[in-house]
Amino acid sequence: MTEVRPEQVLPNGSQPFSFNQASASSSRKESDDSKAPLPKGVVLDKDGKPCRTCTSVAAWKNLTRQAKSDSSPSTSTSTSTSTTPTVPLAAPTNPSPSTIPPECPPDVEQLGRSTWTLLHSMAATYPETANTEHQDNMSGFLKFFSKLYPCWVCADDFQTWMAHPSGRNQPKLGGRKDFGWWLCEAHNEVNRKLGKKEFDCRFWEERWRTGWKDGRCD
Repeated sequence: MTEVRPEQVLPNGSQPFSFNQASASSSRKESDDSKAPLPKGVVLDKDGKPCRTCTSVAAWKNLTRQAKSDSSPSTSTSTSTSTTPTVPLAAPTNPSPSTIPPECPPDVEQLGRSTWTLLHSMAATYPETANTEHQDNMSGFLKFFSKLYPCWVCADDFQTWMAHPSGRNQPKLGGRKDFGWWLCEAHNEVNRKLGKKEFDCRFWEERWRTGWKDGRCD
């Protein structure tokens, strides 16, 4: 959950499910045809304005640079018939990786990393055998979480993923092992779509609950 690849769009026009990636399909336009194109990776919110929690910090900085460039008056020489073009304050084609100062709002990547930490930690503390009440509580949490997640594109994708017609992606809430494995598979779904290495779910408890057996976490 550390990389945003806005060019990835599924064949049906929907977005890959993830908590750190967002992109715009034909129904989620990145720009208005009557305006200058927005920088690559900038995702619009439902109100048509750029969505900060759906966009990477690099793309957001490119957007602010573009806004400053657009608002800067052009200059010309008054003593010559020729004019000197103003050099735009545009970002380089391949900007260097950007990081967010700790006191700034999170971008889609930071939000995603924090979200996975929360969800895996919830699985790690889930009862070994969950009673009906606990299962209902977690089911309700996942239902509303998938609707209220700050990146609306990601939220829509998660809802779609869980609602797969086969039922294979329904949350497994019978106990800690089932829930932890299900969540690990959900995370791996994101890894596959981002072209990242999948995590071996046999070790999810060592990663998120008990710590590694080699003692590195002690």
